[in-house]
Amino acid sequence: MKKRVMIGISGGVDSAVAAYLLLKEGYDVVGVTLNLWKETDLTDAKKVCDMLGIEHLVFDFIREFEQYVINNFIDEYTRGRTPNPCIVCNRYLKFEMLLKKAEELGFDYIATGHYARVEFDENTKRYVIRKSVYDKKDQSYVLYRLTQDQLAKTLMPLYSYSKEEIRAIAEKIGLNVANKKDSQDICFIPDGDYISFLKRYITLPPIGDFLDDEGKKIGEHLGIASYTIGQRKGLGMTFGKPMFVTKIDAKSNTVTLSESGGQFKKTVYAKETNFLPFEFLDKPQKFLCKLRYSSHPEEALITPIDKDKVKIEFENVKSAACPGQSAVFYDGDILIGGGIIYNME
Repeated sequence: MKKRVMIGISGGVDSAVAAYLLLKEGYDVVGVTLNLWKETDLTDAKKVCDMLGIEHLVFDFIREFEQYVINNFIDEYTRGRTPNPCIVCNRYLKFEMLLKKAEELGFDYIATGHYARVEFDENTKRYVIRKSVYDKKDQSYVLYRLTQDQLAKTLMPLYSYSKEEIRAIAEKIGLNVANKKDSQDICFIPDGDYISFLKRYITLPPIGDFLDDEGKKIGEHLGIASYTIGQRKGLGMTFGKPMFVTKIDAKSNTVTLSESGGQFKKTVYAKETNFLPFEFLDKPQKFLCKLRYSSHPEEALITPIDKDKVKIEFENVKSAACPGQSAVFYDGDILIGGGIIYNME
């Protein structure tokens, strides 16, 4: 009897080809689109499923999306932090709630179009994630919060393919989304104007003081929600030399600016950690660490503070750590885990 797979179909080329590849492997595949936002367009997803000859289901998770993702997004910005909504969405919706639905309906697996691979390690008896063969497209960074139960029932068939190969497959089999552009923006803010989005929900924090490294006022900022650590452009004023945001203090409503280099901190702290090859980190270990999705991994010593927090120490750091973003750890191409950055020094 064929194994039943419920795959998330977004309407993009990656999930479409992932569904096709699973069909080729002999799975009984059903496509599902998560209606997460009131402006979600289901047209392309439905067409993809029709062209592949598979059933298309729609699950309405608008209330849950607002509860877990939107509320977190707003709260983080009002606290002077920069959230990563994709990581939150993956944790609570695209895996946790999708898997729950799949199990209720008798499916064996869920699947996604992420460029990564789930493997079972016979030595540790735990599931791990490997980076995509093509590092340029690797998406393991946003998957570090997945649990062992979720990984045990998740398929990711795009592991060994490049984006060019995926588009070529889509074109060959006549998928309407073969040349559809990848979305570069947050799904619920397609125009990228997150300040206007926040204004629809809250009164933004007021203007306040720009400070230098010594705590001296050097200007006025437009409100802490307008800034992120490491930012250089769009400060709202000029200083005659490049200045970078190095600290955002919601309590004092201040933004600290430093000259080039000041945005790089050698010691970073992360909380809400999750590890894949083991339950928790029990001793200091060196791993490669990424501080942002697009940053280059750099060697760091990861020291446990408790089961929930770690200290990250770099010898050389070229990425700006930003509270609210995630520090994610690797051993070669194996995703070790990660946590949410909450402090730097």
